[in-house]
Amino acid sequence: MNDSFYWFDSVYSDGSKNFVSNPCPKKGETVSVFIRMFADAPVENVFLSGKRNGTTIPVKMKKVFERDGLAYFSADVCIYENEFSYQFFIATENHIYYYDQAGMHDHILDEGHNFRILTDYVQPEWVKNAVFYQIFPERFCNGDDSLSVKDNEYIFDGFPATRINDWSSVPQDYENARCLDFYGGDLIGIKQKIPYFKRLGVTALYLNPIFYAATVHKYDCLDYFHVDPHFGGDKALEELVSELHKNGMKIILDVSINHTGIANRWFNRDGTFFPKTEGAYNNPDSEEREYYFFNKDNSYKAWFDVPTLPTLNYASEKLRCRIWKDKDSVVKKWLRKPFCIDGWRFDVADTMARNDLVQLHHDVWPQIRQSIKEENPQGYILAEDWTDCRDFLNGDEWDSPMNYFGSCRPIRAFYGQRDFFTSFCPELRNIPNKLSALSLAEWIGGYLARLPFVIQQVLFNLLDSHDISRFHNDHSISEDAVQGAVKMLFTLPGCTNVYYGDEADIAGRMHDNEGCRYTMPWDRDIENLEIYRLYSKLCRIKTSSAVFCDGGFRIVWAKDQVFAFARFTEEELWITVASSDEHNRKIRLPLAIFGRKFLYVPERDALGESLEADLNGDFMELLVPAGKSYLIKIA
Repeated sequence: MNDSFYWFDSVYSDGSKNFVSNPCPKKGETVSVFIRMFADAPVENVFLSGKRNGTTIPVKMKKVFERDGLAYFSADVCIYENEFSYQFFIATENHIYYYDQAGMHDHILDEGHNFRILTDYVQPEWVKNAVFYQIFPERFCNGDDSLSVKDNEYIFDGFPATRINDWSSVPQDYENARCLDFYGGDLIGIKQKIPYFKRLGVTALYLNPIFYAATVHKYDCLDYFHVDPHFGGDKALEELVSELHKNGMKIILDVSINHTGIANRWFNRDGTFFPKTEGAYNNPDSEEREYYFFNKDNSYKAWFDVPTLPTLNYASEKLRCRIWKDKDSVVKKWLRKPFCIDGWRFDVADTMARNDLVQLHHDVWPQIRQSIKEENPQGYILAEDWTDCRDFLNGDEWDSPMNYFGSCRPIRAFYGQRDFFTSFCPELRNIPNKLSALSLAEWIGGYLARLPFVIQQVLFNLLDSHDISRFHNDHSISEDAVQGAVKMLFTLPGCTNVYYGDEADIAGRMHDNEGCRYTMPWDRDIENLEIYRLYSKLCRIKTSSAVFCDGGFRIVWAKDQVFAFARFTEEELWITVASSDEHNRKIRLPLAIFGRKFLYVPERDALGESLEADLNGDFMELLVPAGKSYLIKIA
């Protein structure tokens, strides 16, 4: 028996190709499932316990081999249903233990944290270790000034469009600018920066909306079928995608199909861009009238009662055809030639098709998924949701949410930043919110334990976005905290999203959305900044190691304000350590549970930081100075 560990710690399985022979099988396929533990653990029998036709049938597992002090057990199972949900029974001479994605237990478990193999799920494999670079196009790069909006070019909702000539000027708040202050960023500018993206090391772009719209943010689309001419029009997108693909990069586009703008030609309230003879608002007998929720007095339902954003009504079959069913629908058009985008990000997907008595969300999302996969089986389906949205993550609707819940929110809270949602409530706003390491482990670990592994692998992890103040702009957040947060962001299961300018220490403010939409500081020597070098190194680590694509995940330390987790395969072991502590802490990281006998520990981490570390039996003992973080490659 290995005296250095309680053998529980050595028990491990997951849904990766390292423990499931085919993580994405077809119905009727037989797969082999594996679990491992110390070879000298006092285990008599291991059973794989899953349901078939509604009945739990434990299957005895065979010990198939030993490697590096670990014994591997296996069983075969033929899967006929939409998913195979399972846990393990592990029997010693005197007790039965139960193991699921939440760990080892000494009592019979419910199925909430079961391992789950999804059948017929088409995983967008390219996402697993991708690094996205998110761009708010209007504020990124002006590649052709002749395309820019002119002063007073149009009046929208009673306010004039304004041209901002000083690229470095600070964006005004909404009350003054009404999101009509244009700096001139465009798709031509984005294409010009492809060499910059490659030097940084990102592998995919996520663009906030680019379709024709009246405002800066363009979530109030007026024509889904054309790229905004101020961004260069359809041809500019075609050329951008082509050049990205030539350079081995992917691209996804952002769209809101929950609502349109009042200027959309389907709605066309004021006749700003189209004659009033078009659209539902002024024409009660128009085809588009059923696309919206109109009352008898011509008032209408709007998203969160914002009058410029009328909500779409998916009880209309004609609307469904226009948005995703028809060959020339919105969703399909941009996935096909000549554009060939690689996926969609859906704005406010959490509220989409959910309107009081008309709850159609679980009806429409499988249809949208099918439509996308018909055009591009590897198309990524990314949905905006800030909360726990497991109901949509079963392989037949979304591939991932914007993972605020599993990355952005817990990481920020670990470093003491108030949560986005509680800050809305005056009664909660000033209550301290700093998470302990144990609470962080329970939040992130508990969330992942409820998701199928193939979904964990494509989660869209983020720290910042166009909808939340930038973490590094918070003056209460230290440089050490920013570095720790970024290291966690890059090494958690899933892909990574870098919001434009974070690697350039872009300026911003905290109190409004316009504060996180400043222009990219191209006049700065970006590539010589320390923060740029951190992002660039992490991009290359993320995209080059199999650990961050198909590796396992285990939390290995969560005490005081020090949190550490491992990513691993049989060949590699990486450990991320992050402290938000005010004191130096000495931590003990288990190594033998990963199946290797380590003879030394590195003097520096993978990013060049010096380590004060020693081997003590099967542990690595590490001194973590207050607030510091590390990314350590052990093997």
